Amino acid sequence: MVSVDLKCPLENFRRFLILSCCRSFIPKEYFEDKKIFPERIGEKGLIYTEAEDKVTLKKVRDIQFVRAENVVGVIYNSKSGSTRLRWEHQTGEKGRLTGEASVNAVVKLVEAGIITEEMFKRTMKN
Repeated sequence: MVSVDLKCPLENFRRFLILSCCRSFIPKEYFEDKKIFPERIGEKGLIYTEAEDKVTLKKVRDIQFVRAENVVGVIYNSKSGSTRLRWEHQTGEKGRLTGEASVNAVVKLVEAGIITEEMFKRTMKN
């Protein structure tokens, strides 16, 4: 487990969510629309977007896609329970990302542009 506490843009965390839960089946137009977020409500693997205005668009498999305006926070818990992250709005499109991440989730954080490969390598040495 890796402890996470850093600032990141909402779009990068949205990209992480997609990489983590629906990369293979998200509709292309949803992937390209920065206001559309995946959600999964249930006992295992909660993904939830808190926003001032939110509309459910479509459900594909166990993921529902929502259009969210003025996002306040996003919760991500992996199905395995090994990753628990929360993004909270701070200013503009940036927020603070905190929680615990598995090595697999850290790789996806790198792929999403949230952390650099150098940060990842330093983390793995500790």
